[in-house]
Amino acid sequence: MSTTTLPPAPKTEPVSKPKAFVSDRAKAERKLGWMLAGPALAVMLLVTAYPIAQAFYDSLFDYRLTDPENRSFTGLSNYLVILTDSLWWTAILVTAFITVVTVAVELVLGFALAMVMNKALKAIRPFLRAVILIPYAVITVVSAFAWQFAFDINTGFVNSWFAWIPGVGADTDWFGDTGTSLFVICLAEIWKTTPFISLLLLAGLAQVPEVLQEAAQVDGATWWQRMRRVTLPNMKAAIMVALLFRTLDAFRVFDSIFVMTAGANNTESVSFLAYRQTISRLEIGLGSAVSVLLFIVVVLIAFIFIKGFKVDLAQARGDG
Repeated sequence: MSTTTLPPAPKTEPVSKPKAFVSDRAKAERKLGWMLAGPALAVMLLVTAYPIAQAFYDSLFDYRLTDPENRSFTGLSNYLVILTDSLWWTAILVTAFITVVTVAVELVLGFALAMVMNKALKAIRPFLRAVILIPYAVITVVSAFAWQFAFDINTGFVNSWFAWIPGVGADTDWFGDTGTSLFVICLAEIWKTTPFISLLLLAGLAQVPEVLQEAAQVDGATWWQRMRRVTLPNMKAAIMVALLFRTLDAFRVFDSIFVMTAGANNTESVSFLAYRQTISRLEIGLGSAVSVLLFIVVVLIAFIFIKGFKVDLAQARGDG
């Protein structure tokens, strides 16, 4: 009984993924963008690179400003001291809490304000934008002092105005407890920076094609369906930028805490911890280590946001 052997299957070359097509317009805009932003980027790198490198260098030493002669190299021991200290993890939790609460509330309120400004009559839009921008124009320290004055147990008016709310009375000390202190800090941050979110989202709303909105309305889509299927997907880039900028800013919160509580009652943020180690205790090595760790955390947050949203900015601006 004879057997036949089949010829070997022909080798197939692996199919390579086609390269993404980049239009001439996109190339020209990219080149123009680098030409316009290049000088500013170079200046920013020159201004920021040296302080970051100096902070990392100082973090490798046991260095007290009151005793500069006894400066000694300790390697990464300062980082070990910081990461094994409960103060660091308490500051991380406080900073994360303030960031999550303020950014979430600001996103909702900012989107509502953006919708109002987008639907308002063209004659009153400039007036609305100017009024909404007033809190953002106030210096953060001035804003913090105003909120501290309003909630102060001796000079404030909040206790007398809101005495009808259960738990609020003439003897309510808003800055005497961790929870109420964080509440006032978050309230001050939300009041000041919500206009920033609203303007970024307003720019995103302007990019939503009106034709898609009208087509969805003709097809019988409800307001919520149009919002979920048309508005939000076309605003993805604007939402990512707003969340990224505001999250990075909120994670570095310092002014409000410095003015209102000075870090008392477990309200110390990471930035305030770096300030206390470097300026108050003159521990340059430990303070620099905290600053470097804060920088690393901020970079990780930016990386997670950019990778998580997966926004194609070229497609968002219509390059195809």
